[in-house]
Amino acid sequence: MRDAGISELEQKLQYTFRNVSLLETALTHSSWANERRGRCQCNERLEFLGDSVLGMTVAEHLYRTFPDMPEGRMTRLRAELVCEQSLHQVALGLGLGAYIRLGKGEEHTGGHERPSILADAVEAVIAALYLDGGLAPARAFVHRRVLTDVTAHLSGSSMDYKTRLQELVQQKSGQTLAYEMVGASGADHSKVFTARVSLNGEPVGEGSGRTKKEAEQMAAKSALERLSR
Repeated sequence: MRDAGISELEQKLQYTFRNVSLLETALTHSSWANERRGRCQCNERLEFLGDSVLGMTVAEHLYRTFPDMPEGRMTRLRAELVCEQSLHQVALGLGLGAYIRLGKGEEHTGGHERPSILADAVEAVIAALYLDGGLAPARAFVHRRVLTDVTAHLSGSSMDYKTRLQELVQQKSGQTLAYEMVGASGADHSKVFTARVSLNGEPVGEGSGRTKKEAEQMAAKSALERLSR
């Protein structure tokens, strides 16, 4: 029988594992495995493999999609797309922190929300998809979750969503944007902030980040996606 949490995550991943232990390992932090004295594997080896699968998939996409892009620009763009901050946002979108198995020490210090742990788990999940189903499901996941914002990165303002949102709403007169912090969780050294942006008093986006500034940027990104539909 599958654990209810695993089944829920599979729905989010849009993939059902034949070997569910691969996904379980991808969600197992070294602190959990160490507490059990090596009786189970942690996700570090999967993270190593997933990093390569992710990098290759992103590189192939850039190569095929932008035939005139110089190698140096592709290298910088790939780095932006696969960095810890980018993968942290992917993890937040999946709610991945709720599924990661942590040792008691990591759990008590906010490990479920720590960007590095979440980003590593994303890479491990990519590897689990690759080992279970081949390149197709891993590639599909990367395209759905990582490669959705390539245009913004190409514009040279990949993270300046607030400016882009301001420019959008200024196309009509009398529009007013306002940002507010609506939540904060985690230990002092690893807090995750949640911000909300409102347009003329009506909420249009929310986002989370490691700093208040990043949370506002993610809220603006959410609003841009909503207002551009």
